[in-house]
Amino acid sequence: MSRAIPRGVALALAAAVLATAPVASAQQFKPYVGQQGKDVVWVPTPDEVVERMLNMAQTKPEDYVIDLGAGDGKITIAAAKKFGARALGIEYNPDMVTHAQSNARAAGVLGKAQIVHGDIFVTDFTQATVLTMYLLPSLNMKLRPQILAMRPGTRVVAHAFNMEDWEPDETSDVDGRRAFLWIVPANVNGRWAMELSGGGSSEKLSLNLDQKFQKIEGTAYLGPVQAGLREPRLSGFRISFTYVDNKSVRRDFTGRVTGNSMEGSFRTESGQDGRWSATKK
Repeated sequence: MSRAIPRGVALALAAAVLATAPVASAQQFKPYVGQQGKDVVWVPTPDEVVERMLNMAQTKPEDYVIDLGAGDGKITIAAAKKFGARALGIEYNPDMVTHAQSNARAAGVLGKAQIVHGDIFVTDFTQATVLTMYLLPSLNMKLRPQILAMRPGTRVVAHAFNMEDWEPDETSDVDGRRAFLWIVPANVNGRWAMELSGGGSSEKLSLNLDQKFQKIEGTAYLGPVQAGLREPRLSGFRISFTYVDNKSVRRDFTGRVTGNSMEGSFRTESGQDGRWSATKK
């Protein structure tokens, strides 16, 4: 025998059924190669390339890795699981974010790895010590000014695409796929007042540096003599160069750049050690 159900009761029962009915979940969402995203289509980076990228960056447990366009979270997860680093993935597709978080949970790294919903052109990623990406060249170039403004020494690794005239510090090939590493350089361009000390004496001179990304060249002003720098090198905040002084003595300098100041040590070819510092004019 059937009985009529009052309308209010029927609506309540229907709501209860809907509340317990299965809905789309991270397990049901299946990303596919070529899936359209906001700026790019999704193509996963092979595991061996991911590992090489993180190795190129010399990723360590004390690092904070941020992956731009995290997709299914594999780079974020690998940074936490294989390298012990804290890691954050930024992904625009909310379904992909849920899927990636599920992958991180399955990998047992949710304590160290998070994938969040965000736009890479809006979200702040400047706290990263290692930045990873697999984006189109035009997107790399759009991000380049912000990347160059990050802390000197930040390591940036990209799969497949470079950053035009900012040449990489390293290029690796993995089964025909290419990965690039850049180390964000300090800004040393300009004129510096330099002071040397050692052996009970001090000396003052000027140093002029010209810079294009991590490539530098320059001149040491030794009174009336302008001595060209030999082997100048800039890697992140580390700088090194050599010049021959007015007594025909070669001096090799190494140091660290901190904003508008530099300091370090030098050694002559005879083995005499000294200290040096410089302030940007």
